[in-house]
Amino acid sequence: MFINHAVKGLPVRLMILKPMKVCVSIFLSALIVVGALFCGCTTTVPSQGTPIPTQSMEKSKILLATTTSLYDTGLLDYLEPMFEEKYNVDLLITSQGTGKAIEIATRGDCDILAVHSPSQEEAFMAGGHGINRRCFAYNYFIIVGPANDPAGIRDMKPEDAFMKIMTMGKANTPGVSFVSRGDNSGTHSAEKNIWKSAGYNYTADVQKSGNWYIEAGRGMGETLQLASEKQAYTLTDEGTYLAYKGNLALVPVIEQGDILLNVYSVITVYTPTQPCEKIAMANNFVDFLISPEIQAAIAEFGKEKYSKNLFTPMAGECSQFKCDCTNPATATTPATA
Repeated sequence: MFINHAVKGLPVRLMILKPMKVCVSIFLSALIVVGALFCGCTTTVPSQGTPIPTQSMEKSKILLATTTSLYDTGLLDYLEPMFEEKYNVDLLITSQGTGKAIEIATRGDCDILAVHSPSQEEAFMAGGHGINRRCFAYNYFIIVGPANDPAGIRDMKPEDAFMKIMTMGKANTPGVSFVSRGDNSGTHSAEKNIWKSAGYNYTADVQKSGNWYIEAGRGMGETLQLASEKQAYTLTDEGTYLAYKGNLALVPVIEQGDILLNVYSVITVYTPTQPCEKIAMANNFVDFLISPEIQAAIAEFGKEKYSKNLFTPMAGECSQFKCDCTNPATATTPATA
């Protein structure tokens, strides 16, 4: 009798003969160990006498740690069933700010990372914690605030707008305040980058400079709701704002500026003990997001409900944003491993 058994994607045909049970077990174990060494990840070697699965196997699970904006907009709910059906896998999702998601990934407590903070992503990759980083979509941050625009910042450069909000806020101008994510998320990092570009030291000059500056310590949706309640300004990604717009008393006041670009990337998480099958499935998710089919789906997401797409697919624009959005996810270990 012949049984086709896959060892890390390599088909192995074993002839099962009663006098050769021990030899087959040793041979199988050796192949698995060699496969693990080859792909740079680990696997569990079955003990002698462990049944070899044939047709039906329990559906595998992989965990994605991601930023709140990808979740709050509904994009992941939209893509999740497509991926699960294609690969017969359960995709579990934990939605955190980018900083917290990267902490989870650094500990090796998830399999995939999808975030939007280039500087934090680069540090994560440099630490040898990830492989196959690919950008897959972008939109823009916008500054939203009360419709009467009490600081008078409409259509200003983002840096100039921040300076004016701060000056008027510190002077206790009625109605002028700013709500920050305050959670080391990708949006919070983008905010700090604007303060830096405006000439301020965030920690020394901004963070504890008065009651005008409010740190929410919450996700994007909750931060928008808090800013709406307080009739304050805040920085948000455009997608989450559109998803929550109907429940907010806030309007966009600044929507232009190169510094507002917001790029999303996906990364396969790596640890020395990561099972090969986890890395392989995480790489499948990376390839899934940059595939022509899913890039087209991302381009359509939101149009029916909001009359515009919430994200722009990265396809064809990789060189403009100096990121990789086309190469297949083939690495199984970091370059530094």
